[in-house]
Amino acid sequence: MDTFFDQLPVVLNSLNIGFLQTLKLFVVTLIGAIPLGLLISLGTRSRIAPLRGVLKIIIWVVRGTPLMIQLLIIYYFPGLVLHNPVWGGDEIGRFLASSVAFIINYACYFSEIFRGGIEGIPVGQEEAGLVLGMSKRQIFFKVKLLQMVKRILPPMSNEILTLVKDTSLARIIALQEVIWAGQAFMKGSQGISGAIWPLFFSALYYLIFNGLLTVLLGKAEKKLGYFR
Repeated sequence: MDTFFDQLPVVLNSLNIGFLQTLKLFVVTLIGAIPLGLLISLGTRSRIAPLRGVLKIIIWVVRGTPLMIQLLIIYYFPGLVLHNPVWGGDEIGRFLASSVAFIINYACYFSEIFRGGIEGIPVGQEEAGLVLGMSKRQIFFKVKLLQMVKRILPPMSNEILTLVKDTSLARIIALQEVIWAGQAFMKGSQGISGAIWPLFFSALYYLIFNGLLTVLLGKAEKKLGYFR
């Protein structure tokens, strides 16, 4: 029987591959969810009542249902109901479906953070900008945006750290992320079976990655401290 030290290189290689998938999902989600969340937040403040209503309903549904269920619906609904398995059955399809689900979910959460940040800026600043002849677009990008970033960075940081851990939910549709890779050794993978320690070991990846993010986000908050 292989010893722990014989199994360690095999397990680490598998966990590293799984963590790369986790990292890709994390990055793609942030790239898609942050701008989409900003657009949604601006839409919820639009003068067009139907648009505001539809977006608020979407936010309510997405925030009020588990992300795991949303993953299952987005991945399986086209095939089961529409008889059109748009994602296919391979790893690329599962990753795309996971990315869509995570982007929509986190965009809705980010939109509420953006909305709170925008509404927290004193109205007098917009009025002063209008008096100076600035357009609303110029006021938003030149006056409000950096102040908004300062206000929303702490709650955004919490959501970003939560996102790192939430990526593990993608295993519900068999995306081979780091938790899936660790769990595979319990069932049997690469000649190893009945081993639970790789699953526990995968927690170190989250711990280290979240630690690095915490340091980086903390430095970003300090750089924006001049808005106090």
